[in-house]
Amino acid sequence: MEVASEESQCAPAGTQTPRTGDAEGSGRAPLAPRWVLGVGVLVVAVGVVLRFVARSDLWLDEALSVNIARLPIADLETALRHDGAPPLYYALLHSWIDVFGLSNLAVRSLSGVFSLATLPLAWFAGRRLGRAGPPGRVRNDSSRTRLVSALVVLVFVCSPYMIRFATEARMYSLVMFLVTAGYLALRRALERPSLGRLALVAALVALMLYTHYWTIYLLAVVGVGLLWCAFRGRTPESRHAARGVIVAFVAGAIAFIPWLDTFLYQSAHTGTPWGPAVMPWSAVRQAFDQFGGGDNISHGEANLMVLLLFALALLGLFGAAASRWHIDIDIGTQPAVRREAAVAAGALLVGVTATYLSGNGFAGRYAAIMYPLLALVVAYGFTVFSSRAVMACALALFVAVGLVGGIRAARDLRTQAAEVAAVINADAKPGDVVVYCPDQLGPAVSRVLGDRSDLVQMTFPRGDRPEFIDWVDYLRTIRHTDAGAFVKAVLDRAGDHTVWYVVNPGYGGVKQKCEEISAALDAARPGARERVALDDKILFELDNLTEYPATP
Repeated sequence: MEVASEESQCAPAGTQTPRTGDAEGSGRAPLAPRWVLGVGVLVVAVGVVLRFVARSDLWLDEALSVNIARLPIADLETALRHDGAPPLYYALLHSWIDVFGLSNLAVRSLSGVFSLATLPLAWFAGRRLGRAGPPGRVRNDSSRTRLVSALVVLVFVCSPYMIRFATEARMYSLVMFLVTAGYLALRRALERPSLGRLALVAALVALMLYTHYWTIYLLAVVGVGLLWCAFRGRTPESRHAARGVIVAFVAGAIAFIPWLDTFLYQSAHTGTPWGPAVMPWSAVRQAFDQFGGGDNISHGEANLMVLLLFALALLGLFGAAASRWHIDIDIGTQPAVRREAAVAAGALLVGVTATYLSGNGFAGRYAAIMYPLLALVVAYGFTVFSSRAVMACALALFVAVGLVGGIRAARDLRTQAAEVAAVINADAKPGDVVVYCPDQLGPAVSRVLGDRSDLVQMTFPRGDRPEFIDWVDYLRTIRHTDAGAFVKAVLDRAGDHTVWYVVNPGYGGVKQKCEEISAALDAARPGARERVALDDKILFELDNLTEYPATP
């Protein structure tokens, strides 16, 4: 399909017409020697395999997602009012579980499939960047187009961030799939706003809104750009196209209205009570730590990946090859990726700022809304090197570091739930009471415990069973729950049975309460034994297990 000129493109992700000059070759030259292609195929194969292997048990968010998805479809809306998320991923996972079951591999593979489906979209996104080209290259340079496509695919396939969330039973791989698809659909609609193309944009807008609420920030940034283009576009055609896409955005937003009441209830009563508000610049740093593969200082390759991402993104946006060994800095930015970079940066900055001002917590996984656009800019950074040898060395370093991070994501444990459950399953007797403080430890441990209906399981603060978390007015509920009264209820329930106390007092809002529970249990049940200690090598979910035997 012919790529439109800049005069017919006016959107946050657009295409510019490069200046023409001496082409490197307009014929269909081979992309690389066969052995290089073979290595590339091997790298892609490794990246694909890593998307379907993870040795850790499910941690809180994953186990909770699976428990919600197991509910009848008619009950999802009620459950999600107490959870704080939109319904699309849970409905898809519900159907996936019906077919493939509840094993760790089965429930995580849905995310792997979404991540895998993003790769061909990345190829087509790369084709568009390759056709845009830097100044001095002609648009029909097919070898360059294929090179940029291959670079984009390699950046996507070797990203520790994308591999990490491909192996997690959460919606973030679906978010990145929809964002990449939305990028392509938007570009096509701005080139020729046919009814079919606009309908696809509307559908993708609706799907994003039903997948994760942070997509609102991405859509808002794109929407502002579209409004500017609708009134200030260079040509009548570009203004007409932008207005058509705005109508599609509105149609997608209208499709969200049936869920609006639930969204407003969640906004008022759930939020992110598990963590405090984070200053915007700290949140951006956290996001890039996650892009690199994690925030554990022992992960040296993650720190190197962050540096590579920064350097390549800056080269892609500002770099211009002056000669084989020299790169000029063009502060006017490269037209091929300036809109992608602007939308990526704008969406992240708007998101972290709005989150901070609303008093909500931040997690690097939320930045999935802009990561595919950042990855496009990073991939374009490789094309700044005039020397193919230098490009190959830089790419080899990126691929190696990325795959090391991907392997670590597949191998790292994400929770101590299995360690805790193993002790309880081995030593707990029927009638024993398992207590979780906070209740956020419950979903992961109870999943590994399996069918232990002979045990009584109670969670702080509400005393509920551990499969679900009620996030509604969570911190207020904790503040108004008396730890002493909770322990009395536990001891009354336990009688002459052992109490197994699963605790991590480091969660937001529960530190003093969990410690009060520990002190009350220590006083009531002398002779306590610590059976599992908190392991700070676990990145997400740390559990301490203490056994309180019945008083003789």
